[in-house]
Amino acid sequence: MSVSVRIPTILRTYTGGAAEVSAEGTTLAEVLDSLEKDHTGIRARILDDEGKLRRFVNLYVDDEDVRFADGLATAIPDKGTVSIIPAVAGGC
Repeated sequence: MSVSVRIPTILRTYTGGAAEVSAEGTTLAEVLDSLEKDHTGIRARILDDEGKLRRFVNLYVDDEDVRFADGLATAIPDKGTVSIIPAVAGGC
Protein backbone atom coordinates (compact mmCIF):
# COMPACT_ATOMS: atom_id res chain seq x y z
CA MET A 1 0.00 0.00 0.00
CA SER A 2 1.44 3.35 -1.02
CA VAL A 3 1.46 6.12 1.56
CA SER A 4 2.27 9.79 1.23
CA VAL A 5 4.89 11.08 3.70
CA ARG A 6 5.25 14.80 4.35
CA ILE A 7 8.86 15.75 4.99
CA PRO A 8 9.83 18.80 7.08
CA THR A 9 12.39 21.21 5.67
CA ILE A 10 15.13 20.04 8.02
CA LEU A 11 14.94 16.46 6.65
CA ARG A 12 14.62 17.29 2.97
CA THR A 13 18.35 16.80 2.47
CA TYR A 14 17.52 13.08 2.64
CA THR A 15 14.78 13.33 0.02
CA GLY A 16 16.61 15.45 -2.53
CA GLY A 17 14.57 18.47 -1.49
CA ALA A 18 11.17 16.81 -1.89
CA ALA A 19 8.53 17.99 0.56
CA GLU A 20 6.44 14.88 0.05
CA VAL A 21 7.48 11.36 -0.93
CA SER A 22 5.79 7.99 -1.32
CA ALA A 23 6.50 4.99 0.90
CA GLU A 24 5.05 1.53 1.32
CA GLY A 25 3.59 -0.12 4.41
CA THR A 26 0.52 -0.96 6.42
CA THR A 27 1.98 0.19 9.75
CA LEU A 28 4.06 3.21 10.67
CA ALA A 29 7.10 0.97 11.32
CA GLU A 30 6.83 -0.47 7.80
CA VAL A 31 6.49 2.98 6.30
CA LEU A 32 9.65 4.13 8.12
CA ASP A 33 11.51 1.05 6.85
CA SER A 34 10.38 1.85 3.31
CA LEU A 35 11.37 5.49 3.75
CA GLU A 36 14.84 4.44 4.93
CA LYS A 37 15.24 2.12 1.94
CA ASP A 38 14.65 4.97 -0.50
CA HIS A 39 16.19 7.79 1.57
CA THR A 40 19.09 6.33 3.55
CA GLY A 41 19.75 7.98 6.88
CA ILE A 42 16.34 9.55 7.44
CA ARG A 43 15.15 6.82 9.86
CA ALA A 44 17.97 7.64 12.32
CA ARG A 45 16.70 11.22 12.46
CA ILE A 46 13.23 9.99 13.44
CA LEU A 47 14.04 7.04 15.71
CA ASP A 48 16.69 6.74 18.41
CA ASP A 49 19.26 3.94 18.78
CA GLU A 50 16.68 1.80 20.58
CA GLY A 51 14.21 2.17 17.71
CA LYS A 52 11.91 4.47 19.65
CA LEU A 53 10.45 7.70 18.37
CA ARG A 54 12.79 10.59 19.19
CA ARG A 55 11.48 12.92 21.85
CA PHE A 56 11.46 16.00 19.66
CA VAL A 57 9.91 14.44 16.57
CA ASN A 58 6.16 14.17 16.21
CA LEU A 59 4.58 11.77 13.77
CA TYR A 60 0.99 11.96 12.64
CA VAL A 61 -1.00 9.44 10.67
CA ASP A 62 -3.54 11.61 8.93
CA ASP A 63 -4.35 13.99 11.80
CA GLU A 64 -3.71 11.60 14.70
CA ASP A 65 -0.56 11.85 16.87
CA VAL A 66 0.87 8.32 16.94
CA ARG A 67 1.96 8.79 20.57
CA PHE A 68 -1.73 8.64 21.46
CA ALA A 69 -2.41 5.78 19.06
CA ASP A 70 -0.31 2.62 18.77
CA GLY A 71 3.08 4.26 18.24
CA LEU A 72 5.10 2.54 15.54
CA ALA A 73 2.40 -0.14 15.29
CA THR A 74 -0.17 2.45 14.22
CA ALA A 75 -2.05 1.19 11.19
CA ILE A 76 -1.88 3.29 8.06
CA PRO A 77 -5.22 3.61 6.28
CA ASP A 78 -5.41 3.20 2.53
CA LYS A 79 -4.21 6.44 0.90
CA GLY A 80 -3.18 7.69 4.34
CA THR A 81 -0.69 10.43 5.00
CA VAL A 82 2.20 10.40 7.44
CA SER A 83 3.44 13.78 8.60
CA ILE A 84 6.83 14.21 10.27
CA ILE A 85 6.86 17.34 12.38
CA PRO A 86 9.89 18.35 14.43
CA ALA A 87 9.04 19.97 17.75
CA VAL A 88 9.89 23.63 18.01
CA ALA A 89 11.33 24.96 21.23
CA GLY A 90 13.09 28.07 22.23
CA GLY A 91 12.49 31.48 23.55
CA CYS A 92 13.73 33.07 26.66
